[in-house]
Amino acid sequence: MKNRAILSIGLLTLSAWAWAQGGGISQQMLSSMQRAQQDAPQSKAIFNALASNKIDDLAKNFQNQGAIDTHFSIETDRQSITDQQSSGRCWMFSGMNVLRANFAQRQDSTLGFRPLKSGVQLEFSQDYLFFYDQLEKANLFLQGVIDTGKKPIDDLRVQFFFKSPISDGGTFCGVADLAEKYGLVPKEVMPETFSADNTSKMAQIMKSKLREQGLELRDMVSRGRKPADIAKRKTEMLTEVYRMLCLTLGEPVSQFTYAFRDRSGKSLAPARQYTPREFYEAVVGGPINGTFIMVMNDPRREYHKTYEVEYDRHVYDGHNWVYLNLPMDDIEQMAIASLKDGRKLYSSYDVGKQLDRSRGYCDLDNYDYASLFGTTFPMDKAQRIATFDSGSTHAMTLCAVDLDDAGKATKWKVENSWGASWGQQGCLIMTDRWLREYMFRLVVNKKYVPEQLQREAQQKPILVMPEDPLFQMDEGAE
Repeated sequence: MKNRAILSIGLLTLSAWAWAQGGGISQQMLSSMQRAQQDAPQSKAIFNALASNKIDDLAKNFQNQGAIDTHFSIETDRQSITDQQSSGRCWMFSGMNVLRANFAQRQDSTLGFRPLKSGVQLEFSQDYLFFYDQLEKANLFLQGVIDTGKKPIDDLRVQFFFKSPISDGGTFCGVADLAEKYGLVPKEVMPETFSADNTSKMAQIMKSKLREQGLELRDMVSRGRKPADIAKRKTEMLTEVYRMLCLTLGEPVSQFTYAFRDRSGKSLAPARQYTPREFYEAVVGGPINGTFIMVMNDPRREYHKTYEVEYDRHVYDGHNWVYLNLPMDDIEQMAIASLKDGRKLYSSYDVGKQLDRSRGYCDLDNYDYASLFGTTFPMDKAQRIATFDSGSTHAMTLCAVDLDDAGKATKWKVENSWGASWGQQGCLIMTDRWLREYMFRLVVNKKYVPEQLQREAQQKPILVMPEDPLFQMDEGAE
């Protein structure tokens, strides 16, 4: 009873303080808000509608519901649509889509056939590379905890590691680093498991285990244990993580036999034995890193400058996300040049904004939330980024563009990874004005990048913290 009285006095004191500061909602303010409400029939009608329906169904702009123009003046060769299921691995699906599209364009005869002409069917195992992605991210966390072990637990960088010790999101640099290090295998050799398709529970368990391990490593650092002892203990911890991954994703194959086949299933060359690294060499042909630049449209920051996001990588000894910040005009010109040459591109967006899922269509006029709620939403792209209202949430494979008579883009198309039955036969069509507002990242082969921009990409990068609003939502949307 005494404790309850003390609590009541404390709450009254806090309430009085808030009122004294003028920051609370006073009765006068509340009365003003109540009087401002329109007691009009249309307000009641809107409430009745909103109380019983989805907001998007009511905000849908009927005038924008006409037939979608599906013609594209420049379109790359079609390939099968993938499905990331209930996982955040869009970055991997998009990256692998680019790699297999590049393979299809190969003109050499080292395999005994020309992939595109032969109609070869190839999809890489996402499960295989995801295994090593999770193992490497676990190591990145544990080593990060060791590196910051002498900092207090509430230090910003320490909290960064413990807040999200592992995730299934990522960027194209992860595809490049992981594939070069561990190779690739066909999907038939290591198919998806339930936990690969449905990552949430696995991630929850992994995070708990890693946080527990991280605390132990911090304790070892604080007690001045020898670096060799700490490294040995970290290896033991990673061995435990490896076992957990084997139980959920399956142990990665080290050798397999494979034959490339056409659409009818006919073998194009005799089956042969590969290691994952040998298969990578056969289908990719060389390094990925060094062949492309990554560009970003972030109107908050100075254009034509290079930036690097600290710890935005998948592999501890790999590459941070380094990008050249450019206006959308420059980004679009490089995308058009690549598509004209038949080359697909990795790209990322804030896909949830103004997305008509039923039609697979993105346009700024798909939904009229302002009229429905009798208000306005005037923030521009820079303001949306700065206030965490918009960011790069989903990666897709840019595959087509439609140009007008003046050579300007009017609409674009991407291969999505939500299954072939979704949207436009697995693809998403977006108007150019939507793309300019909600596109963020593009990975471009250097051959389509003007020399001046290539030089700019070689500048010493300005370091950007991973807590920046734009990098809080690395590609991982379902």
